[in-house]
Amino acid sequence: MSSNDEHFLEVAKDAAISAGGFLVENLGKLNPQEIEEKAENSFVTDVDRQSEKMIVEIIKKHFPDHAIIAEEGGASQTKQDYTWFIDPLDGTTNFIQNLPHFSVSIALRKNSKIIAGVVFNPVLNEMFSAAAGKGAYLNEQPIQVNNDTNFERAVLATGFPHRFKTYLPKYVLAFQEIMLNCSGVRRWGSAALDLAYTACGRYHCFWELGLSPWDLAAGALIVQEAGGVVTDFWGGQNYLENGYMIAGSEHIHLKLQEILSFHFKP
Repeated sequence: MSSNDEHFLEVAKDAAISAGGFLVENLGKLNPQEIEEKAENSFVTDVDRQSEKMIVEIIKKHFPDHAIIAEEGGASQTKQDYTWFIDPLDGTTNFIQNLPHFSVSIALRKNSKIIAGVVFNPVLNEMFSAAAGKGAYLNEQPIQVNNDTNFERAVLATGFPHRFKTYLPKYVLAFQEIMLNCSGVRRWGSAALDLAYTACGRYHCFWELGLSPWDLAAGALIVQEAGGVVTDFWGGQNYLENGYMIAGSEHIHLKLQEILSFHFKP
């Protein structure tokens, strides 16, 4: 790993740890007045905004010329070679409900390639990280995807299209076919953590639609560096743009892609 790559990752980790500590300190302390519905079934709180501000300030201190794209808009989106994708609180609904399952997700893209990413679970103090070509890690220990090829034994993760309910009928049909053929499906409410858990083998594969780049960028790299496959529903690489993602071990990924591409046309 080059010194630049190491520096990028260390700054991302520091920012994620700082923001994650702030999230844990404020878990269970929200007032209803602090919760805003920015779109149907999509919430934001002052904690989201403060977490994002902390991350942006740390990144800008080290890389003032880098562009930033962040969920809550505290960003500079001028065109640069380097762009950071920040989700300061992935799992806001869980956080609002005092459910201790949420994360901080930070990724860095150089031109068109994601080169560094971290997903931090502050409740369990689990730091998932990866740099392009350097493998994936959980608290500095190497991780890899679960390469069991038996779909009937596979435990999968997903998220319901709660912000895109017009897709629900198709989703339900696809979900039914998947559920009838695998061991089980989990829905925890943090796409970034679903990807991180897929990277370390807790899940065999993950799929979801209607996601944003800050939900996906870090986790996608971590899965790839853990030996997994990441595509959209049709086998393409446009998941950051279209928000349709399948990620996991090669064999299980292929089976999921067959099902999902049948139910969802490009």
